[in-house]
Amino acid sequence: MYLVEDKAKASEVRTADASLGEGFMLASPAASPGGKWENFPNSHISHHGAACCDIAHEWLLAFDFAQLNGGDILSGPRWMREHSAWGPSAWPIHWCEAVDAPTVDCGVHAAIAQEAFIARGVRAFRAQFIQRYSTEAATSWRENWGSKGVSDHWIDGDAIYHEGNAVLVGEDELKLWDGSAGWWINPRGEGGYGSLAAVRIEADPSTFPDGLRWGERRIKLNQWVAV
Repeated sequence: MYLVEDKAKASEVRTADASLGEGFMLASPAASPGGKWENFPNSHISHHGAACCDIAHEWLLAFDFAQLNGGDILSGPRWMREHSAWGPSAWPIHWCEAVDAPTVDCGVHAAIAQEAFIARGVRAFRAQFIQRYSTEAATSWRENWGSKGVSDHWIDGDAIYHEGNAVLVGEDELKLWDGSAGWWINPRGEGGYGSLAAVRIEADPSTFPDGLRWGERRIKLNQWVAV
C-alpha cells in the first residue's frame, strides 16, 4: 500500500494531523473523511516488462480459476490470505515478486483480487478504506513495519488506511471485499474495533452518476464517503 512518489503527499498533511493528538484523525482537510489520505492513490503492482512477470500474472489467474473450481464467480478469493499472509511489504513490488512473497500488505492483496475478479468476468473496482482500531494495535503495527524497514504511513493515531475491492452484484449494488481479512465487509457493521469509518471507490462517475449502493447507503464515486 505504498508508492514512493506519495511520500511527499503524506508528509504535507502530517503537521496538521499531529496537532490533534493520538485520537481518530480525519482532519486534513477538516471537512473530508479522507483525512491525511484524501488524495492517496491505490497501490499497483509493477511489471518488469519481461516474461517473469507475464508468467507470474498468468499463474495467479490460473490458480484463482482452479481454486474457484466451478463455484460462484462472485465468491471472494480467500485463497490469497492463505497463500500470502498480511504484513509488511516493500514497494514497488513486481508481479514475479508478489507470487513468491510469503507476506504482503493490503495493496498487494487488493491488486491481485482485482485481477482475479476481472478475469472471472466480474465487474470490480478498486476501493480504499479508513478503519478504526486502537492505539495499542497501531503501536504494534508500527513496530512490525519498522522492523522490516517499511513505511507506516498507513497508520495515523487509531485510524488506518486500507485497500480492498468493490464488486458489482446488481445493476448498481456492490459488495466490499477485504482481501487481507478474507471477508466481505458487513454494510450493517457498527462502530468499534476494526470498523469502517470511510470508503472511496474508484470508478467512472459517468457510468454511475448517482454512485453505487452498498447496503442502505449510496456511495458517490471517486470521493471519500463517511460511513
